[in-house]
Amino acid sequence: MKFENHMPIYIQIVDQLKKELIMKEKSPGEQLPSVREYALQLKVNPNTVQKAYQEMERQGLIYFQRGIGTFIVEDQGLISRLKSELSTEIIKTFIDHMKAIGYDNQAIMLKINQILNGGC
Repeated sequence: MKFENHMPIYIQIVDQLKKELIMKEKSPGEQLPSVREYALQLKVNPNTVQKAYQEMERQGLIYFQRGIGTFIVEDQGLISRLKSELSTEIIKTFIDHMKAIGYDNQAIMLKINQILNGGC
């Protein structure tokens, strides 16, 4: 995983797990690596992974079973919500970029329809 400088690493780890869930690279109920193991994989401090896991637990994405491990919650509704949130974020970013290069809402919609219908 390559980290960006503009955002805390633990947030990037959380966002990555969300994307992996949406893209079905990770499954509900799947066990996550231990904090130390994941820190080694990502080449980050274990405290960073611990903070990411705490944030994921706070968001209801994972749960801990003492002595057994850390697991992704088994909630299909959660994945649907994550997918909706991510798609909204992507669309908002796209619109911001289009407006930055001079498109208004109507021109954005025309361009989208043009591309969806096979044009350029």
